[in-house]
Amino acid sequence: MKRIIFFALVTLFTAQAVMAQQNGRPIGDSDEFSYLNPQNYIIGSVSVSGTEYLDNDVIITISKLVVGQRIEVPSDATSNVVKNLMDQGLFDDVELYADAVREDSIFFNIHVVERPRLTRIDIEGLSKSQTEEVRKQLNENTGKIVNQNLMNTTRNTITRFLSEKGYLYPEITMAPTKDSAQVNNQILMVNVDRNSKVRAHRINFTGNEEFTQPQLRKFFKGVKQRTWWRITGPGKFKEEKYKEAKENLIAKMHARGYRDAEILKDTVYKYNNRNVIIDIDLYEGPKYYFGNIAWQGNAKFSDSILNVILGIEKGEVFSEEKLITKLMGPTRNSDDISSLYLNDGYLTFTVDPVQTKIYNDTIDLDLRIYEGAQFTVNNIILKGNDVTNDRVLLRSIYTKPGQKFSKDLLMRSTREIAQLGNFDEQKTNPVPTNLNHSEGTVDIEYNVAEKPSDQVELSGGFGAGQVIGTLGLTFNNFSTRNLFDKKAWKPLPRGDGQKLSIRGQTSGKRYQSYSLSFSEPWLGGKKPIYFGVSAFTSSSSYGGFDPYTGRQVVGDSQLNRIWMNGVTVSLGKRLQWPDNYFQINYSVGAQQYKLQNYPGFLFENGTSYNINLTQEISRNSVDAPIYPTSGSHIKFTIQVTPPYSLFNNINYPTAPDHERYRWTEYHKWKFDSQWFTRITGKLVLKAQAQFGFLGSYSSVTGQSAFERFKLGGDGMMGFDFLQGSEIIAMRGYANGFVIPEGVDVNIARNSGSPIYNKYQLELRHPVMLNDQATVFVLAFAEGGNTWNNFRDFNPFKVRRSVGVGARIFLPIFGLLGIDYGHAFDPIPGVPSSQWKQNFTFSIMQQMGGF
Repeated sequence: MKRIIFFALVTLFTAQAVMAQQNGRPIGDSDEFSYLNPQNYIIGSVSVSGTEYLDNDVIITISKLVVGQRIEVPSDATSNVVKNLMDQGLFDDVELYADAVREDSIFFNIHVVERPRLTRIDIEGLSKSQTEEVRKQLNENTGKIVNQNLMNTTRNTITRFLSEKGYLYPEITMAPTKDSAQVNNQILMVNVDRNSKVRAHRINFTGNEEFTQPQLRKFFKGVKQRTWWRITGPGKFKEEKYKEAKENLIAKMHARGYRDAEILKDTVYKYNNRNVIIDIDLYEGPKYYFGNIAWQGNAKFSDSILNVILGIEKGEVFSEEKLITKLMGPTRNSDDISSLYLNDGYLTFTVDPVQTKIYNDTIDLDLRIYEGAQFTVNNIILKGNDVTNDRVLLRSIYTKPGQKFSKDLLMRSTREIAQLGNFDEQKTNPVPTNLNHSEGTVDIEYNVAEKPSDQVELSGGFGAGQVIGTLGLTFNNFSTRNLFDKKAWKPLPRGDGQKLSIRGQTSGKRYQSYSLSFSEPWLGGKKPIYFGVSAFTSSSSYGGFDPYTGRQVVGDSQLNRIWMNGVTVSLGKRLQWPDNYFQINYSVGAQQYKLQNYPGFLFENGTSYNINLTQEISRNSVDAPIYPTSGSHIKFTIQVTPPYSLFNNINYPTAPDHERYRWTEYHKWKFDSQWFTRITGKLVLKAQAQFGFLGSYSSVTGQSAFERFKLGGDGMMGFDFLQGSEIIAMRGYANGFVIPEGVDVNIARNSGSPIYNKYQLELRHPVMLNDQATVFVLAFAEGGNTWNNFRDFNPFKVRRSVGVGARIFLPIFGLLGIDYGHAFDPIPGVPSSQWKQNFTFSIMQQMGGF
């Protein structure tokens, strides 16, 4: 029980307590110390008793008793000793004794009873992870004093933590409990009832005259009120989001000319256990307009050029946001004043917009420019490429020593480094450094972070009564130069940016496929000349196996079989015209197809050869290989074979299949375009259009049996590839089931179609973007179709599907995907159970969106 000696005013002490305190006498509890007859003494000493954890000197300091000081006993000074110490919240009891009085000196003893110490805090009502987060924020340590301050801190920390999670009205009870294991220790028991997450039921604005309630709610980004049409609800209310929403609201009002707009008052109050109401009182102020705009300090570029780039006219609604963006960026096409100077070497350029005059509703501006000196690049410094050789990075960098500094070339270099696939694009950071103002030079330091780029494909599947296993290895940073260097094998030689891929797929005798490819993006190491070579061999058999045991039950000659072998050599070059995003590639390919008892195809027995020349012109300006947010990728491809029918003297209408199809002839045209646009924040729209046509040189020969298009499914190479078909993905429909109307379903599915087109719109939003994994979700709408001839071709008559999906990129596995698609248009003559395919899985898709 707390006993205060003055204004209580006398503290009660027993004779036994006096004996325990070295026969000390309690101040104010005897005839010797009386308020009716106070005495003056000199403090001879001050001692402390009863402490276990606290420092005695600190207690004496807080008491304000100073040895040698004269004091009146009893008085306010002696009563304040107890009051000051009790105010610290560290003691259950404080008593002041006079141990001795000698002549005019008094010797004090302060006896204290310390409050219990904390053993731990036990929290009930939160999940394990939430409890751990709260403990980290509490910075919980044993030995703390268990007092009201500790309980208030604990309560406030839990309340703040839950508020960030959307639980605005939790109920928290606390009770200190004696710790039986330790003397004078307590366990703080905390029980938490989070209640429901809170959302905004209604947002009310007052003071607005020019802006409507719906407009203001739209500006209030991050906090949305409930509406009947918002299916997913307004989202949980968070204090951080609320603060951002208020800032965004005022920024939007400023951007529309109301530069004096501000929030006068805002209130968030409880509507019920699940909802709050937000009231915001606004001051709009007058609407302002741009007046006269004058340039100062510009010597490099004239006022007229700067005005064109600025793009702001007198009388236009005043927007500080637009002004700053046009002056200092960033803008989509680097069409701002800052980029104009920075791309011309003016690295230290600055511009300061000064409002020189405000009259009525008009604001005059002086745009004061400091151009500085032009800088040239002196050195390129690389940091962080522990595996990749310097030359691989340097050849991808567009900022060269001796060139003028350029912001655009710096950004282009960052993009090219990301396209290598060996570095985390989020952590690639080019920094101008070592500015030499006297010589006008600057070094560019490229800080990169290596990421795992090699990939493994290991999968197994069951279909058509057989188990198919797949193993694929892709080494994206291979080095042939170090093949014979034993020290470089870790586990394979790496660092030269070459690509080696090995893949095998088998289900025993029934199906086997093996492929090998190698590519070098800089043949010879001096110019961006692409070289690639690939080879494959595949075979498939069916029709002669026991469906239960999988054993072959007929002779090899009775099996339905197809073999395919091929090799392709490619050579490409990066172009400088029309711009350096263009590339041209040439490739020569040779394939052999061998069929035995193969029904449902254009011919059943025979061997066919396909020798072709391919030219591809492409332009790729996407800003990232895995999750592009801007740019485009356009490809135009022509593939031709020799016109054998002009000189082989074969009578095609009467020739047997093994002669008619021995030499495959065709001309093939393909166009594929993709565009990536950032809608808002990290939300990206991908738009794609594709077209393919397989033609013949003569109506007598007919169209090729191979190189046709199969539309539908996941687009992954498999058994269809064995038939020499090109697989085009279209979600919602089963593999190869988007076929022309009025044709034999089996032949159309097996052989494919000579004409197709496809359109796609896809909204993407990232969930995670880092070097460990890239994850994004998507919603899509697709339309596509196939035709057998141009007479029936109609680019607007397509089969349609919509759906949602997700992608995850793991460096070791590549890009994995899952989609759910709903197809709208049936395939005539085919039951829906066959042509529908709601779920689609994909693995190791080509990067950049293709």
